Amino acid sequence: MPHILIVEDEAAIADTLIFALQGEGFTTTWVSLGAAALEHQRQTPADLIILDIGLPDISGFETCKQLRRFSEVPVIFLSARDGEIDRVVGLEIGADDYVVKPFSPREVAARVRAILKRMAPRAAPEAASTLFRIDSERVQITYRGQTLSLTRHEFRLLQCLLEQPERVFSREQLLDALGVAADAGYERSIDSHIKSVRAKLRLVQADAEPIQTHRGLGYSYSPGHS
Repeated sequence: MPHILIVEDEAAIADTLIFALQGEGFTTTWVSLGAAALEHQRQTPADLIILDIGLPDISGFETCKQLRRFSEVPVIFLSARDGEIDRVVGLEIGADDYVVKPFSPREVAARVRAILKRMAPRAAPEAASTLFRIDSERVQITYRGQTLSLTRHEFRLLQCLLEQPERVFSREQLLDALGVAADAGYERSIDSHIKSVRAKLRLVQADAEPIQTHRGLGYSYSPGHS
């Protein structure tokens, strides 16, 4: 049964989330401080964290940054701020979704389910197995025998492409693979992630271009260019 850690300093909000999540079959733990969330995740790792940005001790952004030093647990930010820059910053530092207050607790529960479903281990296809090896448990991909230094979003992005060679994925579809709502304003951040992944692949094989760009459409993995 998935365990959800709720990090929220407003008891009323936490209570509505606990009620909605437990009604969906999740177990929950509630803490009100970022430091307590970090300690809890070190001692008793949760399967997903719902993290308020405006915490009394350290911000949710800073909590997430520190969390990413030792954990790749999925994170959903809660915030009263709905500006595009806040959403983009949240994604760039490692969040999986961003929910603006006020929100529907049932919608948050649905987003939790969707993210956990996408995070479930999946096998890599045979077509990619000769050059790429995917280890979902360790969140690692090796390319030509070398382990790539990927962020969790880069891992999920590359995994999605590798699993369906030659299929062209739109930015919206790749966002979906990351567990991010396509309407959240993150589409262009996919380009940044693709650029970073390409640079890391070139460190292994300088002349390889396994990720192909399809102008106006999106991206694909091409085994013939690996």
